[in-house]
Amino acid sequence: MNLKGDISTFFRFLEVGVFETENEFSLQHELGIFLRTMIESPYKLQFGRSVNFFYPNEKGQKSEIDIVIYNPATEERYGIELNFPNKGQHVEQMFHLIKDIKFMEEVKKLGFTKTYAVTYVEDALYYRGSKTDGIYAYFRSNKPIQGVIQKHGGKKEESLQIENTYKVRWNSLGNGGKYYIVET
Repeated sequence: MNLKGDISTFFRFLEVGVFETENEFSLQHELGIFLRTMIESPYKLQFGRSVNFFYPNEKGQKSEIDIVIYNPATEERYGIELNFPNKGQHVEQMFHLIKDIKFMEEVKKLGFTKTYAVTYVEDALYYRGSKTDGIYAYFRSNKPIQGVIQKHGGKKEESLQIENTYKVRWNSLGNGGKYYIVET
């Protein structure tokens, strides 16, 4: 299964107007419907599937995966966490994007075959701006996401421990949007 390639294909279709998205909900469903046409039996695709469906005793920072593709006859499982931030609050939203990478790391560690954190933006301040330090560095200056990530400001101070190293590589679309796929 070339799920990363299928996700990239979806964004190429989004770029030329085959799909329209206004928010994260529509992005999740358009991508899920598209991916459902790409997978074959016996694979299943489900939205908002609980981690506890696969691992009944696990408790993590989050409990539902946006899109899950799995083979019920085997241990083959794929998780996708999607984001379409579009309402400012850049520091909060950027930290949330890192939280999703952490969540996908946790799901992968439990035994998923592959997991992906996918983000689509139409707001250039996620990938370009005068600030390139702190949390901005991970999205604007290609600083690797790794180790302890701190969030300063906003409602409360928080930190996350990222086990592996990830880089956000923005892919430009002709419609003015950009997306990235981080495989954990």
